[in-house]
Amino acid sequence: MATKATPLRGTRAATNDFPRPFTTVDVVIFTVRTDALEVLLVQRPADKDEPFPGRWALPGGFVNVRVDTDLLACARRKLLEKTGVRSPYLEQLGSWGSAHRDPRGWSATHAHFALIAGQDVDLAKGANAADVAWFKVDDLPGRQPLAFDHRDILEAAVDRLRNKVEYTSLPAFLLAEPFTLPQLQRTYEIVLGRPVDKSGFRTRMLAADFLVEVGIVESASSRPPMGYRVRDRSNAVVFPRTFSPRDVG
Repeated sequence: MATKATPLRGTRAATNDFPRPFTTVDVVIFTVRTDALEVLLVQRPADKDEPFPGRWALPGGFVNVRVDTDLLACARRKLLEKTGVRSPYLEQLGSWGSAHRDPRGWSATHAHFALIAGQDVDLAKGANAADVAWFKVDDLPGRQPLAFDHRDILEAAVDRLRNKVEYTSLPAFLLAEPFTLPQLQRTYEIVLGRPVDKSGFRTRMLAADFLVEVGIVESASSRPPMGYRVRDRSNAVVFPRTFSPRDVG
């Protein structure tokens, strides 16, 4: 006579009895517009039954286990919903979780940051947002607090971006192609918040071999500049050294 098997510890039957946290993905979407580093924020609905009604927040939402094969897939889906951009530079930033960050219960979010060219981006509010807009990163301190712990996430993303810009090609992902070397240099300066020496910058960019010439671009200059595109948009190039004080103009 067959006996009924006892579920082993760790099997599905044995692990369905404990409460689970809410699992979300938030995306810090950066661009450069109006000569400033900007971030995309969405305004939460004013309904008093919603967490943090009326506050601005990072775009994101719950993981959909039916369509999201992993966290990156969820981040790409949220990015596409808000901007219509399918293939930007996207990097995982970190995870935040606690019993207090969301009044609805224990929650964990897996934050990413994305770099996109701001031109021709069609913003979408989504079903659970009152508004969506770009904000200058340097104007945000001192303003009304963001929802949840999104201020901490945003500050971590800004620090990560500015630190990595010191030794990588990340600013190239903030530009529409083709772009010129002066445009790329200006983007570095905007993100870093300081000037960069022109001759040293040009030498470093061309020596890194991550740019491809695409031909002369239209310009009001008597010597029209060369246009470039990024050779590989899936990864940033790491430089052998950071920008030193000697690179500063």
